Amino acid sequence: MQTNIKILAGVSAAAAFILTVIISRIVIPILKSRKMGQKILDIGPRWHKSKEGTPTMGGISFIFAMTAVMIVDIVILSLWLGEVPVALTATFVYALFCAFIGCIDDSAKLRKKQNEGLTPIQKLVLQFVAAAAYIATLVLAGSIKDSLYIPFIGSIDGLGVIYYVILVVLAVGVMNSVNLADGIDGLASSETLVVAIFFVLAGGLKYAESGVISAGLMTLGAVTAGGMLGFLVYNFHPARVFMGDTGSLFLGGIVMGGALLMDLPILVIVYGFMYILESISDIIQVVYFKLTHGKRFFKMAPIHHHFEKCGWGEIKIVVVFSLFTALFCALSYKLLPALSVVLGI
Repeated sequence: MQTNIKILAGVSAAAAFILTVIISRIVIPILKSRKMGQKILDIGPRWHKSKEGTPTMGGISFIFAMTAVMIVDIVILSLWLGEVPVALTATFVYALFCAFIGCIDDSAKLRKKQNEGLTPIQKLVLQFVAAAAYIATLVLAGSIKDSLYIPFIGSIDGLGVIYYVILVVLAVGVMNSVNLADGIDGLASSETLVVAIFFVLAGGLKYAESGVISAGLMTLGAVTAGGMLGFLVYNFHPARVFMGDTGSLFLGGIVMGGALLMDLPILVIVYGFMYILESISDIIQVVYFKLTHGKRFFKMAPIHHHFEKCGWGEIKIVVVFSLFTALFCALSYKLLPALSVVLGI
């Protein structure tokens, strides 16, 4: 069974890659013909103005490709395992709901011909609804426990509703952090490619003494890796298409979903640290600006723009951020066996 699932993962990654490349070749000209180009804020780096008009909402290419492959995978896994992989299915549906929110936002931006779509409140309400529905589904399916493990402190059991509220807030935070990472060519897609590879490797680990491969996690990682690699063909600097909020919010759902498939939500803070750093830098910038009445802590936030202002090229930023993501994923991989034993999963 383990060998079959590994083969399925390999085939799924290849299929997602090929389909993403093919669909992108079809979608990009359509986006251009409908003038669905990105608007660039005046407050951004001045050299970004040259990117204005680059097609956005390109995330629909890898979303369509990954969805097609995932449907086939879920059917195959259901036959092999004798039951529908509820957690995997719920995770992917959640990611699609996140993409729907992003699509509404992108459509509003294009309609208004500006870089602001939904209001922050509107977006947050939709995100919290999606996250709450997702967590509720996993709870009803018995896929997550109401216990929180804190390193060096231990496991806190029986948290009940409080724990689920924490998960919802964390899911929304991760979703928006991945969205912030999508600020320069290929950054969000490259970092997510690394995280997806981590999911594949983590899915192959034998948790505790069960020896059972995490089929859902490995499948999710393989399909995502293929989709990201295919999208990078067009999204790497100089980008011919942007994923838009449609793509980045979808990836936010995937990134958080992996942690919940492992039943180790706290681990997303480790392997997803580079995403979260984007949000932290934004918060620091805003708070510092208000406290100092106009001074800035960073040259520009989120933090990848700070490095741009320092003279780093986009490719250098993508490579360095992806390498750090790989380091945090490697740390997460090393932590997995110990955490699994401690938590009995």
